[in-house]
Amino acid sequence: MGVDYYNILKVNRNANEEDLKKAYKRLAMRWHPDKNQTNKKEAEAKFKQISEAYDVLTDPQKRQIYDLYGEEALKSGQVPSPPSAFHNSSTTGSVGSGGGTSGGVHPNSSFRFNPRNAEDIYEELFGGSDAGGNGRRDNFFRNDVGGNQTSRKQSVMENKLPCSLEDLYLGTTKKMRISRNVADAMGKLRPEEEILTIDIKPGWKKGTKITFPGKGNHEAGTGPGDVVFVIDEKPHGVYRRDGNDLVMNQRISLLEALTGKTLNLVTLDKRNFAITVTDIVKPGYEMEIPGEGMPISKEPGKKGKLRIKFDVKFPSRLTAEQKSGLINVLGDS
Repeated sequence: MGVDYYNILKVNRNANEEDLKKAYKRLAMRWHPDKNQTNKKEAEAKFKQISEAYDVLTDPQKRQIYDLYGEEALKSGQVPSPPSAFHNSSTTGSVGSGGGTSGGVHPNSSFRFNPRNAEDIYEELFGGSDAGGNGRRDNFFRNDVGGNQTSRKQSVMENKLPCSLEDLYLGTTKKMRISRNVADAMGKLRPEEEILTIDIKPGWKKGTKITFPGKGNHEAGTGPGDVVFVIDEKPHGVYRRDGNDLVMNQRISLLEALTGKTLNLVTLDKRNFAITVTDIVKPGYEMEIPGEGMPISKEPGKKGKLRIKFDVKFPSRLTAEQKSGLINVLGDS
């Protein structure tokens, strides 16, 4: 017979439409290419095969020809002369529960095999939509219970993703290993590990969520849960973030506050950056440098400000001579 569509869907030859639908959903959940980025070619081939099997076995005419004459006759469109017992069959085909179909096919008739598009079948059953942080399908799998469809998914597996301020300034790629329980084609759970690749974009903030739809735990009768990574920002030794701005504290002496100072900074992208302070620095003084803050993720090429907050260190005591000198210099100011 060539390809065994019943074996592909893991159903017996008496399978009815509901049996076929459940089998297809279970296998599509596992083999959809969007959910198999690491072995996409293999998944595409299996997904196409699963979809073809479902298409044939749920179409009364296709299933009848396949059951009676096999895959070759189905795809070639040439139905051979059958034994005489089939000459008196009814002209109305139906998907039966007794291991095959009856009627509807005439000996030596010509039949054109037009397989349905795999994605069309998927969309019809799942109503899939593109969503999620990585643009993959997030609207997976409904479970038929008593003829009524109810959306049920495993709970979300949420994980913190620690990132340095440099990671969030420059952008980076992180690879995270996850462990989950996965249902095989027969619904049996087995442990599985996978490495997920996360592209951190410049300017992402603490709390940003990256969702991998369907990469969480599976359980028989439910759709797979999602895996969500939540950006967590590690403290930095010099800078802290305030929205799109970077903020740093700089302590200077009273003399430097009055006479000026050059600050030598190292930026998050490792540039040496010199800033000369010429203003008299009063308590609470803040200097702003445009374009030296964090990248703005929604406005590529733009950055926030660098804000330097000054803390003036006053001397703990002055000698009489120092006081006299200050009075002479500052007495009229």
